[in-house]
Amino acid sequence: MMDTEKLEDLKHFVELCKENPSILQNPSLTFFKSFLESLGAQVPPSVKSEQGGEEHHDELDEDIIESDVELDNTDIVEPDNDPPQQMGDFISKLDEAISHLTEAILLNSTSAILYATRANVFIKLKKPNAAIRDADAALKVNPVSAKGYKVRGMARAMLGLWKEAASDLRVASMIDFDEEIAEILKKVEPNAHKIEEHCRKYQRLREEKKLRKIERDSQQRQAESKLMKRVKRKNSNLNMKLLHWHQFIISFVPKADIHDPDSTSDLNYGKIVGIHSVSELETKLNAVSKVSRLAILYFTATWCGPCRFISPFYTSLPEKYPKVAFLKADIDEARDVASRWNVSSVPAFFFIKNGKEVDKVVGADKNSLEKKIAQYAG
Repeated sequence: MMDTEKLEDLKHFVELCKENPSILQNPSLTFFKSFLESLGAQVPPSVKSEQGGEEHHDELDEDIIESDVELDNTDIVEPDNDPPQQMGDFISKLDEAISHLTEAILLNSTSAILYATRANVFIKLKKPNAAIRDADAALKVNPVSAKGYKVRGMARAMLGLWKEAASDLRVASMIDFDEEIAEILKKVEPNAHKIEEHCRKYQRLREEKKLRKIERDSQQRQAESKLMKRVKRKNSNLNMKLLHWHQFIISFVPKADIHDPDSTSDLNYGKIVGIHSVSELETKLNAVSKVSRLAILYFTATWCGPCRFISPFYTSLPEKYPKVAFLKADIDEARDVASRWNVSSVPAFFFIKNGKEVDKVVGADKNSLEKKIAQYAG
């Protein structure tokens, strides 16, 4: 049998809850609120508007949905997936040129012009990834190689990386201007300007939304403060009673029934999980690490042509690899996440195991992506 005095205290506590249900919103009684809700009870919210009605969500609670950027992708090609040199069977004079240039590079690996020249041949063969590798090598040898910047800009334009292409071509033009660079820039810069304006537009919208939300939250806090003052004036000794009743109720509730809402995390295996902040990403990665499984973090952008090319393929992977956690982050929406992972180009896929990066794939390369998933998911 329960002690009569404790029963009387419990009765007084229930009466006070009926009179002022907002008491149950006190953090120290969270476990008791969860217990009531598990029995089907509906606990009223803690804060009411001045008119007595519940607050309504407005457009500040809705995500900003970016429109697509209309770009001229006439000359865009799919990324070449050939392994790095050397080449196999040669079927044209350009292939022979690649062969001869490769031999020359093997004999003199410190010549920037050789790398840049072979990169230019790869452009003609429509192999932009190979061209970018050679251009990078040329610029590593000679950081002011105009031809290195020029061919890398051309290759990036072929892949639809308009901002990066425009940047490279502008540098090449400053170092050593030629008419071909000017002609390429005439096509590249309009798309680059569209992307830059698109980014500025939605950055401005996000900042305006953030300011409106700050103002709304400030008004809400003021309303809550006024309400709490009224409650405190009416129940001057409420805190002491709550402490007493908290200790009292705890004595009747088994410890196993008191749950920490953050103790578990839904890993959403079999689905693509959107990431919007560093804290959200760390929570997901910690959960994956606890079961020693593979997580793949995919960085994308709405304006990225290669991203749109590979996104359907990435979306199909969770069904094929149900024990892998597939994560996705937009670099414009989750700028802190992109900065933390030093993302300089999209699409980019980071392979993470036990909280550490074990590999990555940059570019819309389906074969490499699935090959590495099979390698690390086992």
